[in-house]
Amino acid sequence: MSPPRFFVEAPLTVAASIPLAADMAHHALRVLRLRNGAPIVLFNGDGGEYRACLRIKGAAALADIEAFDPIERESPLKLTLLQALVAADKLDWLVEKAVELGVDRVLVVPMQRSVVRLDAARAVRRAQHWGGIARAACCQCGRNRVPAVEFCASFDAGLAAVAADQQRLMLLPAADHSLPCPVVGNRSALMVGPEGGFVEDEVRRAQQAGFISVQLGPRILRTETAGLAALAALQALGGDLARADG
Repeated sequence: MSPPRFFVEAPLTVAASIPLAADMAHHALRVLRLRNGAPIVLFNGDGGEYRACLRIKGAAALADIEAFDPIERESPLKLTLLQALVAADKLDWLVEKAVELGVDRVLVVPMQRSVVRLDAARAVRRAQHWGGIARAACCQCGRNRVPAVEFCASFDAGLAAVAADQQRLMLLPAADHSLPCPVVGNRSALMVGPEGGFVEDEVRRAQQAGFISVQLGPRILRTETAGLAALAALQALGGDLARADG
């Protein structure tokens, strides 16, 4: 069984002793029931991971760092998911699974048919919440670099946030092209609409911004399914889910 992993927002160095935050100590001692001397792994998002030994002091827990491992588990594809703002439970699940599938960045974009609306204060809190979900997903799946999860204030802000060198794909059930269309290069941005789909004006503006409409076959997938299915397809076509022998 692999040692449990913990994300630490602090510089990490070999031979250092790092106190675990109260919630992490509770998880290690009360949930995982780790014993004194148990092996654990720390990472801080800067790359690589640190093998450590758990040291228990009463209700507190420290990690005595023993060695650094430069291992990375990032996909060769740089994938940005532009996900329409949807209900909180769906979006939490989407962020978690997108991280597991190797997405490099998640942009949460309000669209005309989004049922949920966020004011500025709630958007900041939700973005912080999504960041915590991304970190927890990295703990689970072994990634040592945490993808950014950002809220875009508008549809146009979402379009503008896409890097200039990324191929732009928009999931649309009525599209003439299927995935692959073909996929060009290793940098792609994938846009997924809300429960009711895109409105015509959003499709037009996305196409003007360089997005190509693609579909995933004859069945219409729910918003929380479509993006994840497309991410998995892209990873299978040219990412780390592709067969090594081609």
